[in-house]
Amino acid sequence: MTGSTGGKGIRAGVVGVSGYAGMELARILSRHPDFALTLVTSDKWAGAALGTKIALPPAGRDRICVASAEARTQLGGLDVVFLCTPAEVSIEWAPLALAAGARVVDLSGAFRLPAADYPRWYGFTHGQPGLLAEAVYSMPEATGAFDKLRAARLVSNPGCYPTAAALAVLPFLAAGLVDPRSLIIDAKSGTSGAGRKATEAMSFSEVEGDLRAYRVLQHQHTPEIERALALAGVAGARVVFTPHLLPTRRGILATAYGRLTEKAKKAGDLAAVVGETLAAFAQGRPFVRVVPPEAVTLAAVVGTNLVCLGAAADLEKETLVMFASEDNLVKGAAGQAVQNANLMFGLPETLGLDVLTGHLP
Repeated sequence: MTGSTGGKGIRAGVVGVSGYAGMELARILSRHPDFALTLVTSDKWAGAALGTKIALPPAGRDRICVASAEARTQLGGLDVVFLCTPAEVSIEWAPLALAAGARVVDLSGAFRLPAADYPRWYGFTHGQPGLLAEAVYSMPEATGAFDKLRAARLVSNPGCYPTAAALAVLPFLAAGLVDPRSLIIDAKSGTSGAGRKATEAMSFSEVEGDLRAYRVLQHQHTPEIERALALAGVAGARVVFTPHLLPTRRGILATAYGRLTEKAKKAGDLAAVVGETLAAFAQGRPFVRVVPPEAVTLAAVVGTNLVCLGAAADLEKETLVMFASEDNLVKGAAGQAVQNANLMFGLPETLGLDVLTGHLP
């Protein structure tokens, strides 16, 4: 670790800084008033100043990237370690960071599901079942339990799709307006959601001008959406989830369909009830914005930690259509990780994130 913390009190490390989520996290932490970007690891960028790879303010520009093997010996003295690594790698790093005295926020899928689900959805047997049982899964707008979060050593940061999907439907499930066993979620993500690894399928010539579904009925975020809803107090939710690849860099738009309950069908002015339900959900959730359905767009959220929500009901067809949009690298990854870390250390959840304003056009 080189350089000072510049007066910031909480020393943070980012493992896997050269991935898209790691890069976004470095940008946010470099501007954060309380977190000091103290250790950054990347085998690909080892020995290079981080500012030569990412446009950063002075607080992070001169930080030297450290190779993974060397970084394992430099975890002492860190207060929090963010793991921006594949799930199998996070399972190796989490106990190392915890043993060094740091708290951990993991951005991978390594600690999101029960152990029994990993062979089916991730293709491996979980190597740290004890830590998995200890991990606190935290989507602040849904799961709450901030006291538990403040005491946590290991926090599992939600996936990008589950964040948009769960927040799209949760207000109406919690209000008893939608049958939790009827959920169909169609979500579309920019290419950065697939990471930086070069493949033919993700090359410009393959992606540009196209739109396609992938991992149909096999995506690992399906059980995570159901688990997030269960942790939010919605029992028995069953989700059919289909992800699609958009030919754009960033952003997720989720469209969800649910069957209206008898309570909803007897609500009188159903359109007003839908609007009131969303407005009530947004109260006390500083990153939730309620807008008309047609205004739930990528342009409204890219570059921010916001999630935009909207919905419309069709009483004749007994269906509610629910929408959410977010930046998959911010609210869907690095921004939510900092939001969780803020809460872990007793800081306002908006700190360092409310300055992310996006840009138009």
